[in-house]
Amino acid sequence: MIIGLIPPPPFKFHAHITQIRTSINQLLLLQMSDHHLQLELEQEQQQQQQPLLVKSEDEGDLDGCLQQLDLYFLLLGFNQSSYIRFGISWVTFLMIGVVLPVVVLLMITNCLKCDLYQVQGFELLVVSSHASLAASALLCLSHNLRKYGIRKFLFVDQYHGHVQRFSNHYLQKISESKRALLLWFLPCLILKLVREVIRMMYIQHESWWQSCSILVTLTFSWSYVTIIFLSSCLVFHLVCNLQIIHFDDYGNLLERETDVLVFIEEHARLRHHLSKISHRFRIYILLVFILVTSSQFATLFQITEFRDKVTFINGGDFAVSSIAQVVGIILCLNAAAKISHRAQGIASLASRWHAFASCGPDDASQMRFSNRNASFEAAHTLLRSVSSESDMEAMNYIPLPTNAQLTSYLASYHRRQAFLMYLQNNPGGITLYGWTVDRGLINTIFFIELSLVLFVFGRTTVFTTTN
Repeated sequence: MIIGLIPPPPFKFHAHITQIRTSINQLLLLQMSDHHLQLELEQEQQQQQQPLLVKSEDEGDLDGCLQQLDLYFLLLGFNQSSYIRFGISWVTFLMIGVVLPVVVLLMITNCLKCDLYQVQGFELLVVSSHASLAASALLCLSHNLRKYGIRKFLFVDQYHGHVQRFSNHYLQKISESKRALLLWFLPCLILKLVREVIRMMYIQHESWWQSCSILVTLTFSWSYVTIIFLSSCLVFHLVCNLQIIHFDDYGNLLERETDVLVFIEEHARLRHHLSKISHRFRIYILLVFILVTSSQFATLFQITEFRDKVTFINGGDFAVSSIAQVVGIILCLNAAAKISHRAQGIASLASRWHAFASCGPDDASQMRFSNRNASFEAAHTLLRSVSSESDMEAMNYIPLPTNAQLTSYLASYHRRQAFLMYLQNNPGGITLYGWTVDRGLINTIFFIELSLVLFVFGRTTVFTTTN
């Protein structure tokens, strides 16, 4: 027998070639998949870069508006971040708001008919009351701005992921505050100018330029102090309005989300911010309320003790200053009551959401469908146990049917109920040492002030009869 080289079977060679082709195809597929993955990653990066560009533009507009607001605070003396600014701010305030009007009022006593058309006690009382309010505004707001900065103070940097949505609303609220300052200040300024012009016409000084210089000096000093006071009140009003944006968004969150834990976390964060606002402004609000009330009572005592006739010429500053002071305290109380009632109104929105979720048609159909499935499963189990072939199989334990959908429905119902109870027990709002500033507190303050005014009138206004 001749033994030679026997070639391998042809099918093994073809199998080897097939494996090589398969490995090459796998490599090509991997390369193609890597290429597709790179393309997808590039597309995702481009999609991520586009909103970032929009966010940077929105933040740029907001930063520009905040820089203008910070410059305005610097001009008024609220920005006291350094010792130099602190000294310049208070020296400017003392010179323009206190020293300048007092010196002018003391120098114009030697004129014709000064005692009839200008009462020095009235003028000094107006200067002291306005200077006290402006000093309290400078003291409180400069401390907060120095401690937190403009962005943290206004609570516009707490939502890094929401700036793109809220930046337009922020800009709108800041613009509304600027317009409100002009809207409330200009009528008071016009009344002040009219009063000073009328008084200049009746009081004759040595020369006309002296009368004009006195008019300009007193009007400028009054305007400077009044703008400081009204600006501080509008800052508090602005902070509350910026929080109203987030409470409105929280109401829309109830329509978008279904997770109760998300609602509780968001509400706890909003309540925390309201507590911060209350803590930062409570001393200022109390000072404004006390100073305005004491100023009104001092004005009342001055007018009732004055024996001569009180006219718009000699007592017009009382009316103008009272209007400005009342406008400031109304702005503060209105903003506090508005944000308090907006926070308390979340409970009513949650109650409606809970009622719709509990009594809606989807849940009713779901419950009917789940009960129908449960009855079908129970009937099928019963028939299977009856038609069994042996008694041992019939004696087996048959578990009761469970309804996972019913359990899930009850669990979601109890979660919503617990969330509603949480909102009812934690309403939130602007508080002053435990008292929530709402309409109830404002009505209480009004009646207390009314009773005190009537008491002062009863003690000072006395009618005598002659026999």
